[in-house]
Amino acid sequence: MNEAASRFQAALQACPLVAVLRGLAPAEAIAVGGALAQAGFSLMEVPLNSPEPLQSIAALARAFPQALVGAGTVLQPGQVEPIGAAGGRLIVAPNFHPGVAREAARLDMVYLPGVVTPTEAFAALEAGAHALKLFPAEMIPPPAVKAMRAVLPREAVLLPVGGITPHNMAAYRAAGADGFGIGSALFAPGVDAAEVGRRAQTFRDAWAGTMRA
Repeated sequence: MNEAASRFQAALQACPLVAVLRGLAPAEAIAVGGALAQAGFSLMEVPLNSPEPLQSIAALARAFPQALVGAGTVLQPGQVEPIGAAGGRLIVAPNFHPGVAREAARLDMVYLPGVVTPTEAFAALEAGAHALKLFPAEMIPPPAVKAMRAVLPREAVLLPVGGITPHNMAAYRAAGADGFGIGSALFAPGVDAAEVGRRAQTFRDAWAGTMRA
């Protein structure tokens, strides 16, 4: 297991919540990252359709070396290496792309592709995906997650993303989800760092509640 994969496993054990920071601007990256870190988040992705995403990734990676930082909406193999050069070690996508998988593996980066069907899920795992982003989760309700969990390898990590709130996490957790990606309910342009911190703590508390249930 490479260093990034080891850090990913450690982060999952500590707090398996991925902060999806779509629209994050470089000027606010440190404040938002600090609020997330204080709430216990150590998985942060900046989608590539954000303003100057590589600058934000570089700032987060430097300021929070204990976190696993990377990019989301990674659609092409050629996008992977610049993310690594900026300090990112996490590659997240809304889809599964074999070329992206190969490039992430070549650079020893963690790959979280988006899948909807068991066919996509098995193909992604065969290509070396470290976890499966079940996206959009609005199309994959808890009963569907339970059905997928029944046929996928026990060690496969399932992370629903899309429409996740503190109120629906318990149902997904009971169905077999191992964590979540959290987007606009956590961060959106115009939401200040203090509010992001409050929201992050609410999600962290909700996750802890699923563990006690």
